Amino acid sequence: MTGFRTTLPAHSAAPATSQGAAPLAFAARAWFVVTVIGQFLFASYIAVLYGGGVLRGDPMVLKAVMPKGYVLGDRVGNLTIVIHLVLALLIMSAGSLQLVPAIRRRWPIVHRVIGRSYITSALLISVGGLYLVWVRGTVGDLAQHLGSTLNAGLIITCGALAWRAARARDFARHRRWALRLFLVASGVWFFRVGLMAVLLVFRRPVGFDMNTFTGPFLTALTFGESLVPLLALQLYLWAQGSRTSATGRWLVAGTLVLLTCGMALGIIAASMGMWLPHMK
Repeated sequence: MTGFRTTLPAHSAAPATSQGAAPLAFAARAWFVVTVIGQFLFASYIAVLYGGGVLRGDPMVLKAVMPKGYVLGDRVGNLTIVIHLVLALLIMSAGSLQLVPAIRRRWPIVHRVIGRSYITSALLISVGGLYLVWVRGTVGDLAQHLGSTLNAGLIITCGALAWRAARARDFARHRRWALRLFLVASGVWFFRVGLMAVLLVFRRPVGFDMNTFTGPFLTALTFGESLVPLLALQLYLWAQGSRTSATGRWLVAGTLVLLTCGMALGIIAASMGMWLPHMK
């Protein structure tokens, strides 16, 4: 995987001097910086809250935020939750490293090792997530479960296609599928950030019931955690094309900036209301 600047092959990327290329590059870098900060905070939250609890021998910490995080007597389900959290920590910690072009150029072996571990972890966490949703059971209704299943299917598909392209040494295609994998593998993170952004703006639940954790907004958010980032990436790839007008690049850059601002709001809200309090 590599960064947005080198997602497409050189012959199809927008020239550096093209009108609109600079704001597009700025928007992509801003998105990357905000994403790295947000995912680092989420990874720290997982490590401190859950990792600390497991090391202390306190399995009940798994229920601190997840209602069904720990079920007495369900060894398979509880073990699946622990593995799920370990893989989530790896994905949140390592994913952004794969978006740094300098790592790929200077330490290609590191890039390959992290990439293989990332794809494997993403595939395993998808299978585990399907088990937790459809076998063990979790919060939400059928529509949300279908949205989560879509996310898992997209992770498996993007991971397999990224792996296949890399083995075929088709690195341009590999980068595109790897970027898609990064986005859909971050779906749970996008869900939390989006939810907290809405709660911060409206100061109350809008379009869903907090007690049952169901409602049209949560349904839309469950599907949107995968589809909105993929659409934004596709717009960015289109804007990078040499035939894209300056107006098109400016519009895509503006869209990315707006999405980044919304993401930043969600990160601030999640950090203040959920992540940092549990890390004390």
